[in-house]
Parts: sequence; structure tokens; C-alpha cells
Amino acid sequence: MGKPSKIVNVAAGILINGDGSFLLASRPAGKAYAGYWEFPGGKLEAGETAYAALVRELHEEMGITVTAATPWIVQTFSYPHATVRLHFFRVTAWQGEPHPREGQALAWQTPGALTQSPILPANGPILRGLALPDTLALSNVAGLGETAWLARLDAALEQGLSMLVLREPQLDAGRYAALARLTLARARQHGCRVLLHDAITLARELEADGAQLSARAASALQMRPDGLHWLGVSAHTPDELAVAQRIGADYACIGHVKETASHPGAAPLGWSGYAGLLGQGWPFPVYAIGGLAMADVATAQQYGGHGVAQLSGAWL
Repeated sequence: MGKPSKIVNVAAGILINGDGSFLLASRPAGKAYAGYWEFPGGKLEAGETAYAALVRELHEEMGITVTAATPWIVQTFSYPHATVRLHFFRVTAWQGEPHPREGQALAWQTPGALTQSPILPANGPILRGLALPDTLALSNVAGLGETAWLARLDAALEQGLSMLVLREPQLDAGRYAALARLTLARARQHGCRVLLHDAITLARELEADGAQLSARAASALQMRPDGLHWLGVSAHTPDELAVAQRIGADYACIGHVKETASHPGAAPLGWSGYAGLLGQGWPFPVYAIGGLAMADVATAQQYGGHGVAQLSGAWL
């Protein structure tokens, strides 16, 4: 047996414009995978943090100075020539205009509508994450009643709601299926994705956009279920996040971060607990959940999260 490959740590920057477009760079001639497209960045030097490497590499490669960046996804990938651990940052502000300084090409891309290929294999899962919104809504029929919630859903769809988890554990299977049909009919008119909660078979039957699973339901699976375009997992511990990784989840929700009426008497994680769960890095976006508002998105992202998921707060 050969010696295990040394892991090479790399910082990679996803430059995001105000319109949501992001920047890809081609790998120049003379490098492995020359001509493939990737997110710009490079290896960490001895003693260098991932953030410091990001700032240095983006200045060296494209002549820009990073002024706002948050940690996001950590992806480990084995190539024939090396195993790399990629520390991805979402870069939302910089000084200077990106321009190629190392013979590479640059191209702004829209999530879900790429015009450049081939993409470096390690970057494929990252593209899915970029298609997720910063805020994820969970339904609240239990708190509002069906008629009132459907009215608020209609208003939210008019205002651009793009992703919804239909989570109503108090409903029996028949009532939940009926509500799912009503919800999907409304959402499809606006291009909003709907994920059913702990209902994989029903999601396939109704051609929903996917499913979000409780930690218990996820732990019972050996692999990602077929027929789901999107798969989310609720998690509260590192072991439950590891399950989400094992079954190929597209995202996870961690909570509850703050005091919330849905978990009376249960101690919240707090932002320090949330940061601790994210500390080792995960290969998928992670939402914070539990008593959070739109104003908490920036805080969640500073700790390495993708954004926030809301139950009550989504329907105010």
C-alpha cells in the first residue's frame, strides 16, 4: 500500500456581485487540469490562516483587495495528484476590478445557468450551494391555522419567497398530503421550491422539489434517497452533521440558536454553540435556526453559516 496522500490546504474565493452572479477563473496552461474552470485561490503558506491566504491569493491572481468575506464550505477532494482541503469564502466586497494576472481567463456566471465548462470536479457541489437562498422558510400552520397561513404564503410568494419547507408534524398523513398539494400548486406559479418534511415517498409522488429530514429520519438512511432534487437535514450535534454528510445532503439546519416558543425550556445553543458546531467545516451550506430574524443573517454568515431558517419569523 502506498503512503496516504498529504492534504494540501487551499483557500478559494467566491466573488459575488450584487446581482448574485459569481466569478470563475480558468486554470492556466502548465497547471494540473489546465483549462478547467474553478473558483480563484491558492495554497496556504506555512503558518498562514485560510483568510490570510484568500486575501493574498486574490490580490496576486486578480489584483483586488478583499474587504468583506465570510467562511462558508470546507470541501475535501482527492485528485490523482493530490488531496486538497478547500476552504471556500463568500467574498462580497473588494477594491479594484478583477483582472487576470497569471494568464487565466475570468467569467461572471449566474447560479444554475453556467456558460463555461468543464468545471474542476471539487467545485461541483459548491455550485449547488450557490443556488440556495440566504433565508429558508418553514411553514407555520400549527401557529396560524391553515387559512391564515395560506394567505401569508400567497403574500410571501408575491414578495419573492424562493424556498419553503412544509413542516407540520401535528397533521396526520392525509391532511399533510392535502396541504402539500395546495402549497405546491401555489408555489409553482412563482417558481418557489417546496421541500416536504420527513415525507420522501410523498415528495416523489407529488414531484416536490425535495425533502428536509429530521435527524432521526436521516440517521436511518444508508445513502441519499433517489428522486429528490434537494435534500436537507436538521442537526444538533456533530454526529448528526456527519450523518448529513454521509447521505449527501445539500444543506443542514442547526438549532435552536436563540430562545424559541417551539422549544420551551430547552437551552439554546447560542452563537458560540453554533460556531462550535461549524468549527471543523462541512461540505454543505448550514443554516442557523431558532428564534432568528432577517437581521441575524449576517451574524450566521460571520460564523461560517449560509444564512437563517425561520418558522414564526417568516410569516410576520
